[in-house]
Amino acid sequence: MVRAWMLDNSDADQRLEHMTDPPQFVDLDYLKDQGVLYWQLDADNFEQEGTLTKICNERGYTYEDVITCTPQTLPNYEQKIKSFFEEHIHDDEEIRFIIDGSGYFDIRDKNDTWVRIEVVKGDLIILPAGIYHRFTLDSKDYIKARRLFIGEPVWTPHNRPADDREARKTYVQQYLKA
Repeated sequence: MVRAWMLDNSDADQRLEHMTDPPQFVDLDYLKDQGVLYWQLDADNFEQEGTLTKICNERGYTYEDVITCTPQTLPNYEQKIKSFFEEHIHDDEEIRFIIDGSGYFDIRDKNDTWVRIEVVKGDLIILPAGIYHRFTLDSKDYIKARRLFIGEPVWTPHNRPADDREARKTYVQQYLKA
């Protein structure tokens, strides 16, 4: 089951947990209020299980690929990890199914406070279009994820501030002003 918590204000290594003291955990309902969706799937048998196929069909995901992030397999690793950790939005949902390894998605909640979401093998997470977020690996420096898209993939990040983008305006109207 997913773990998520309020992020501390430390500037230590981004790959550490960064929990407040004492930890302030948040639940799935809290994440859902921010527009974040989550499923726990069997990463070893997801094709036979059928849940991922059902979600893809219901949400219109028609393209997928697999990315492996390690210092050995990702070209320009340090540069890529830094760019993933820049606060940004996308004009489309960000959908990741973790096949192996682990990492963190940080999202801005309704109060503009960072919430850290730990993703591990079997987690399927959907970040809504327009939510400010960032990603980092944890201290294991390894994650393998299936990336899903509606149509051709668009990976364009729009760094903050991006409040003039239509996706952000829609997100604000749907989740922050609700």
